[in-house]
Amino acid sequence: MKKIKIYTSETCPHCHSAKDYFKEKGIEFEELKTEDSKNAEEAQEISGQTGVPVIDVEGKIIIGFDAEKIEKALK
Repeated sequence: MKKIKIYTSETCPHCHSAKDYFKEKGIEFEELKTEDSKNAEEAQEISGQTGVPVIDVEGKIIIGFDAEKIEKALK
């Protein structure tokens, strides 16, 4: 099983969509909330920007919620 991290914000609707997507597919993920400055810095470091969600599928970085890109990264 691939290791997945999702950097999220409480107020981000796309973050909620991404989490719902993984839950519906039965895919486990680690959520890292950017309200914690350490997580926010880490998300910015790997993505090069400040938007969320930032999804890390074993080093493949996806910015925003894009089901097609997620499916591709999971294969």
